[in-house]
Amino acid sequence: MTALKEYQRLEASGLWRPDPDAQRREVVVSLGDASLTISEFSGRPLAHWSLAAVRRANKGQTPALYHPDGDPGETLELPADETTMIEAIERLLRAIDRRRPRPGKLRVVLLSAVAATVLAGAIFWLPGALLEHTRRVVPAVKRDEIGEALLARITRISGQPCMTEEARLPLRHLAQRVLGDARRNDLVVLPDGVRDTAHLPGGLILMNRALIEDYEDPDTAAGYLLAESLRARASDPLGDLLSHSGLWATLKLLTTGALPDATLDAYAETLLTEAREPVATDTLLRAFAAAELRSTPYAFARDVTGESTVALIEADPRAVEGSRPVLSDPDWLRLQAICGG
Repeated sequence: MTALKEYQRLEASGLWRPDPDAQRREVVVSLGDASLTISEFSGRPLAHWSLAAVRRANKGQTPALYHPDGDPGETLELPADETTMIEAIERLLRAIDRRRPRPGKLRVVLLSAVAATVLAGAIFWLPGALLEHTRRVVPAVKRDEIGEALLARITRISGQPCMTEEARLPLRHLAQRVLGDARRNDLVVLPDGVRDTAHLPGGLILMNRALIEDYEDPDTAAGYLLAESLRARASDPLGDLLSHSGLWATLKLLTTGALPDATLDAYAETLLTEAREPVATDTLLRAFAAAELRSTPYAFARDVTGESTVALIEADPRAVEGSRPVLSDPDWLRLQAICGG
């Protein structure tokens, strides 16, 4: 909805310049309920102007030139043929001006109330709303880039991902068996650093070499891979990163399309050191049943006594018939040598 009831949606093209030294760029201007949104033609937002703070620099002249109150260096130029948008903005500016409080005690009270409301919104509502908006608009290719950037930082500590030519196909087969054909390249084995498994924006799942080298069959590694995929599905990995990094990093990603290096460094360290949320037992059991995997090997790998994972052992959905084969014996032996061990 727009601020004018007769328009469900109102857009126009214009020329926007963020500061006097910048080159003007063609943008799409959208009239909202309380703001003007300036976006690229791809839909990525560039700026949001509160309607209450919009000023016209050349009243009565065309092309119409607007700027935020107090910042005449940032400008928006609407050509003469965008009459509908110009008239709508002018109507709103006149209405806003009529409602502005006049000097006096009431004005001070009202301004204080508005300031308190804005401050409360900035503290309590804005961070969450901005994070959610950013999470929704970041495309898959950018998530992949962020995941690769985090992996590059993690490997400074863990060492480079393990790979041999003989293990390349078995690793893909393991990922394909558990995650599905579309994600056969999403599994990365690390020689150190990660405790057991971790996940990154873009879909990458990291696995410690010990889960492959220290067990007789691939069911344990498959179980850990399945559990980590459930953990990644339960909360958006990019949303987790932004929640950890805060409002400034979220704003940087939204406005520039990139995260600060310090943000990526800090989050990479967090992934390697902080304990992760456990997956609910009933959720795990349903997933093991759907994947036709035994849950017992995974349960004993998590707790060698089985005391804390007894539900996964007693309710193993494939205890009788066993797992549908994960890898052939030759493939499993090749995969166990992926780190050259």
